Amino acid sequence: MAEEEGPTIELRQRKKPKSSENKESTKEEKITDTPTPERTPKHILLQRFAKIFIGCLAAVTSGMIYALYLSAYHERKFWFSNRQELEREVTFQGDSAIYYSYYKDMLKAPSFERGVYELTHNNRTVSLKTINAVQQMSLYPELIASVLYQATGSNDMEDNDMVDTTRIEYSIPLRENWALPYFACQVAALTGYLKSNLNTYGERFCYLLMSASTYTFVMMWEYSHYLLFLQAISLFLLDSFSLEQSDKVHEVYKIYVFSLFLGYLLQFENSALLVSPLLSLVVALMLAKCLQLNVKKGTFVAKIMKVINFYLVCTLTVTLNIIMKMFVPHKENGHMLKFLEVKFGLNMTKNFTMNWLLCQESLQAPSQDFFLRLTQSSLLPFYILVLIICFLSMIQVIFRRINGKSLKETVTLEDGRIGERPEIIYHVIHTILLGSLAMVIEGLKYLWTPYVCMLAAFGVCSPELWMTLFKWLRLRTVHPVLLALVLSMAVPTIIGLSLWKEFFPRLMTELMELQEFYDPDTVELMTWIKRQAPVAAVFAGSPQLMGTIKLCTGWMVTSLPLYNDDDLLKRNENIYQIYSKRSAEDIYKILTSYKANYLIVEDAICNEVGTMRGCRVKDLLDIANGHVVCEEGDKLTYSKHGRFCHEVKINYSPYVNYFTRVYWNRSYFVYKINTVISFQS
Repeated sequence: MAEEEGPTIELRQRKKPKSSENKESTKEEKITDTPTPERTPKHILLQRFAKIFIGCLAAVTSGMIYALYLSAYHERKFWFSNRQELEREVTFQGDSAIYYSYYKDMLKAPSFERGVYELTHNNRTVSLKTINAVQQMSLYPELIASVLYQATGSNDMEDNDMVDTTRIEYSIPLRENWALPYFACQVAALTGYLKSNLNTYGERFCYLLMSASTYTFVMMWEYSHYLLFLQAISLFLLDSFSLEQSDKVHEVYKIYVFSLFLGYLLQFENSALLVSPLLSLVVALMLAKCLQLNVKKGTFVAKIMKVINFYLVCTLTVTLNIIMKMFVPHKENGHMLKFLEVKFGLNMTKNFTMNWLLCQESLQAPSQDFFLRLTQSSLLPFYILVLIICFLSMIQVIFRRINGKSLKETVTLEDGRIGERPEIIYHVIHTILLGSLAMVIEGLKYLWTPYVCMLAAFGVCSPELWMTLFKWLRLRTVHPVLLALVLSMAVPTIIGLSLWKEFFPRLMTELMELQEFYDPDTVELMTWIKRQAPVAAVFAGSPQLMGTIKLCTGWMVTSLPLYNDDDLLKRNENIYQIYSKRSAEDIYKILTSYKANYLIVEDAICNEVGTMRGCRVKDLLDIANGHVVCEEGDKLTYSKHGRFCHEVKINYSPYVNYFTRVYWNRSYFVYKINTVISFQS
């Protein structure tokens, strides 16, 4: 027994050092087998630096040229430099007038702190209502602009720089342009962050830039979280197909959460950010990651787990959003969901506000002219070509991942696999999502069209894209790498020259034309209000006109051209009843309930000849009030009263008992609302 156990004990004792030796030798082999990272050659570093420098220089130069063009175009169209201040302010239409009026209030304030306080406790804009204008209208751009205006000593100048401080209608520049540059910066940083061959310092820089730009974007635009929601969906799909490192994608999710909560705190506890679909999706993704099981990739079980994970994320997102809306008090953007229901045919309504929004041109489907313009500029054809090549290459990569094949860490030009680059896959998914929305609502084209330009420009200048195409075509007559390099330089050069030849003369002709914004009736109305109306007077009328009155005179109004507040939307609908078939007593009760002193009737609305059937204001009011038949089976409610805006002009009882005309011109009729009613026959 002892002799038999001896060798056994010795064998076990020898086994331990042997295994340890094997481990050490294995470690040494791994260390020796692992290639030591070589320094990138200087000529490659210089090449990368030159590309980045030239790209940034081209972007800055293009932006400056475009800014100069907009400034010159605006001057030529409105003749600003030769206008008085009141005539300039009249050119602001709709909500742009409100934004600029608050900017003026900031400049007139004795101090920045006092100006912010007056905006956050504003009771001089809408009657019977105190609003936090900074929170409700996201006036952070105006606050920043006012600080810069004071800091640069511009207060010594005669006039404020309207062109660069707020939104101007007629499409230049939109208010969203305050936020979209930060979104473009965020997308650029995300593109660099998703690259697989990025070094540590570059990755950190992209991460920090992405964090700062995401937060700034959230602060600058009240609808930013919806756009980030689409971006998060793109990243979720990218991660679902294992086309990017999961840790990287989840780091982006953390940036979303940080930006939303910090924005919630600094935007006066903005509950819209807490009930946003973005937060629900990100939380669902993080919870799903915690519940994931480690299974071998490429197996049938792994594929089933992917499907379960996808279903789990979708279910958790909807559930969490419903729960948040149950426990977090919120009113923001409820009308938006109702609008989308009606827009997509999920619901029918006679509501005036919903139907009025559906009639807006910016909320219609894109017209044929939109696609014709993109085609004539050669943008749409090349975009479709690039999108198809990238999409098909992406599908190839997805099938490889489903079959358990791994991706190459570094994709070379000779590989011809542009779909293996994670940043390209992200952009393909994101542009498809944005394009789908733009096909339904034309007003969202300003989000999609820049993506079209970016993707088309990238594609035609990318040798990898042409190489991918040549790999599919199995080109053998000419060396594919050489041809790809030639085309990546020749095609954009030809496109640029053709565009320059076709559109540059048009731009010069456009800038040479002298136009003028001529609206003497509105100027006369504003002059009369400033000279004749009491300072404490409250005016009632269409929301668009009320915005102009607030800017030009500073007088209090009953409604505003804003569509993100349910109370203001209800006010707008009630005030619009002056163009309906309601009695003088009904209109009087509505106006006095908002403490209005003066009523302004616009002849353009009262006698409107609409281009779209049923989209005139008076038609929409008749539908909402049941005075016309809009659907089969609806009952017609007969109104024994004439249209108020017509009847009040005739000056007979009972209209003269409630309203006294005090001013009129070709476009406007102003009536004083009587406080003491005299019923005379």
